[in-house]
Amino acid sequence: VRVVASLVADAIHNLLTNTSAFKREIIRTIASSLRHAQNTMFASTRATVSSSSSSSSLTFRRSHQKQTQMRSSMFPQRPHSRQKHNTTTRALFTGIVQGTATVTTFTPIQGDFARLTLAFPENALENLTIGASIAVNGTCLTVVEFDVKKSTASFDMIAETLRATNLGELKVSDTVNYERSTKFGEEIGGHVVSGHVHTTAEICAQEETENNREVRFRLRDREIVKYILPKGFVAVDGCSLTVGEVDEKEGTFNVWLIPETIRATAFRVKNVGGSVNIEIESSTRAIVDTIERYMERKEKEKTG
Repeated sequence: VRVVASLVADAIHNLLTNTSAFKREIIRTIASSLRHAQNTMFASTRATVSSSSSSSSLTFRRSHQKQTQMRSSMFPQRPHSRQKHNTTTRALFTGIVQGTATVTTFTPIQGDFARLTLAFPENALENLTIGASIAVNGTCLTVVEFDVKKSTASFDMIAETLRATNLGELKVSDTVNYERSTKFGEEIGGHVVSGHVHTTAEICAQEETENNREVRFRLRDREIVKYILPKGFVAVDGCSLTVGEVDEKEGTFNVWLIPETIRATAFRVKNVGGSVNIEIESSTRAIVDTIERYMERKEKEKTG
């Protein structure tokens, strides 16, 4: 038992020395449980040994005391007064738009700042708090004011938000998509969306068919097209959609919308020439960038 306890203590000591603060916190929690189990084990063994002989009991107690001192030096006891940990998590969206909201006011402030107020469907703002995040046309915005009875909420937008997204083009009575941030453990029906828009795109063509609608987009920033792959994911105004065809030369791609998507989102009022926000899928970008860096390094090694 003492050998096992010593090995466990050494292993945890090494982990605490070579891991991040977050992992150390987890390891200390595990160590606390191990201490409790070990103490219980030692107590049980001590009772057995004491019934056999006093000399053996004395030897065991000395050994146990030494082990306890060693563990105490490695894992100092925490004070009883515990501080509350910050359990706030970063906003996360799924690309499954929950509905549409209507612009009631759009107030520019000093040219590079604006406040947006939206009217939401009834009960859409239940359990909302100041500081909560809502994706508006796929853009993560922070709630600064809200009125549950009127079902309205207000958001402040800085210059970068107005520049990088289509929110700066909004007018009173415009329709926008919204999605409240999800909670860990809930179903992700689309794909993980951060609400950080990469660029905008123009609807350059639409074609209605019997069962769906084909929509083609032209990216404002053409270099983004390398991250948009056929059959891959892309968030368009916050909607998680599957990419159809991609034209890298023209910087365009298309998607197909089913009737339910058209009904439930702002796509029902979007026309050719309209602007949409684009967020590329994070893992796709990481893979493309990693491969590009690898190829560049190999090319330098050949020419160097």
